Amino acid sequence: MCGINVILGQHPNAEKLAEQMMRATAHRGPDFSSFTQVSQKVYFAANRLKILDLTDSSNQPMWNKEEDAVLAWNGALYNYQDLRNNLLDLGYHFQTNSDSEVLLYWLRHFGEKGIGQLKGMFSIAFADLRQKTVLILRDPSGEKPLYFSQSDSTWLFSSEAKPLTLGKDKKIDVQQFVPYFFQRHSLPDRSLFCGVQQVLPGTGLTFDFEGKLLNRFSWKYPKQTSHSLSQNSFEELLKDAVLKNFHTERRVGTVLSGGADSSLIYALWYEETGEPTPTFTVSFDEKKKAKYSDPTYSKKLGRKYPSLAKEIFVDLNKVKQHWQAYISSLDQPIADSASYLTWITAKEASTDVQVLLSGAGADELFGGYNRHKAYAQYLKNPSIWLFLKKTGLEKVLPSGLQKMVNSIEESQVDTFIQMSALQHIPAEYIPLIRKWYPKGDSPLKNALEWDRSFYLINDILKIHDNACMAHGVEGRAPYLDFELITLSQTMSEEQHHQQLGKVWIKEALKKRGLGFIAKRKKLGFGLPLQEWSNDPEYINWVSPIIQKMESQWGSHFSEEMRILSKNPKRAKGRQYLQVWNLFVLASWLEQNSI
Repeated sequence: MCGINVILGQHPNAEKLAEQMMRATAHRGPDFSSFTQVSQKVYFAANRLKILDLTDSSNQPMWNKEEDAVLAWNGALYNYQDLRNNLLDLGYHFQTNSDSEVLLYWLRHFGEKGIGQLKGMFSIAFADLRQKTVLILRDPSGEKPLYFSQSDSTWLFSSEAKPLTLGKDKKIDVQQFVPYFFQRHSLPDRSLFCGVQQVLPGTGLTFDFEGKLLNRFSWKYPKQTSHSLSQNSFEELLKDAVLKNFHTERRVGTVLSGGADSSLIYALWYEETGEPTPTFTVSFDEKKKAKYSDPTYSKKLGRKYPSLAKEIFVDLNKVKQHWQAYISSLDQPIADSASYLTWITAKEASTDVQVLLSGAGADELFGGYNRHKAYAQYLKNPSIWLFLKKTGLEKVLPSGLQKMVNSIEESQVDTFIQMSALQHIPAEYIPLIRKWYPKGDSPLKNALEWDRSFYLINDILKIHDNACMAHGVEGRAPYLDFELITLSQTMSEEQHHQQLGKVWIKEALKKRGLGFIAKRKKLGFGLPLQEWSNDPEYINWVSPIIQKMESQWGSHFSEEMRILSKNPKRAKGRQYLQVWNLFVLASWLEQNSI
């Protein structure tokens, strides 16, 4: 919904910097931008994309009428009407119909004690002039990014990393090359810029007006739920989540891949309202339609659930045409080609909608990835799979099984980390990644939580936010509704085994006569990189800049990263993914003049 920027503590040019940071994130909120001096050493700046209450009364930073509290935030509060009713009972009066004003008074009244009742996606800066404190928050689902830098007595916060480098020499944190190469992104608490870190999901920070950190705390979703673990309960929760995500005063569209997750979102919406809304589906050329058949399935869905459908055609020429604009808008490099597809979709959708829904989160919550099934098979008898790897017989197996067997390690934790990596991680680097792995007693639940807290947040949600906000569009993910995350986390190990392959989602589709979608083979959302890897035009486009990067940065690369960077044309098998990985990084480094 917005971009936020905060300056806490002593800074010689605080007002000028606040304005510069605000301008740097203006694309996130094209409808209004402003900054305010909260106190002598505290500045808030915000950019607003109007979603609820389109009047100027809901612009940010938002002060209460007593002018003893001020809010700048990014996101959406899906239970704001319930919170509003609670505040009305306490005697509060409202001047707007926005969730922003509700959030402002909720934090004004309850402070830290009220945070656990916030249900939505958000990064928040709130100042209480009575207590002379500033509260910084990031939601537990990690849907909205929040970066910070700290030097001496000055703290800077922003919705993006780049504004935190203003007025400084940009320096790359070369320690992030390893996690980037193997996992597509930096570590969860870092960025590619030295000195620019991330506030972790579900984390809160309390400061005084001098910029002194008073308290650091965290909170999670409750483990209990009042809902039964059943097909009907799941469908009701998802339908409620979809309706909440459609609750805006701006036009809403859906990224419709023709896969199970996005198709069910749209079906539930149409089933409940009978109102066709815009949908956007990526298409490729005729030769690739047999494999990349999203438009075929989206059209079949449209026969029962009509939509205002638009196909967005993508080919190599189009990627090359928009590449510099895409890289320029990329706050942090993430080597997932879904990032470009989301960016071009949001670009073309932005003339029609201001909110864009996706099916993000369903795979992580309900075991939708192939690696989840592979890991479940491995867990039945780890010793047999370890023996198979030691024999070296995997070389005669199909490529999919080869990847699985090559991932087997002595440790169950390391095994799933390898399954999730782009390529096998050398033993010396595994501890960097392992420290982020859940430590519960249920192996499959840990694997799903790892994919939610590590992969989903730092890859899928980050690119969804960046790609949409680059065009002033808000990205939303109904499957990450508070109640659905709670439902997933309440399930036992055995129940997750029973749900592998997203049983509830596919059963919901079958009930609606959409079994052809439920049976569709899983295919990730991304560019046809495997096919392009045999195209000289593509190879000759990406190789020179990768080799140029290696000559400048190669001494900081892992051996695997350096070998491929020196000669991308020698990539074999699944390394076409790593060639793209390197190309994104090289383009981003060059674009930022580093």
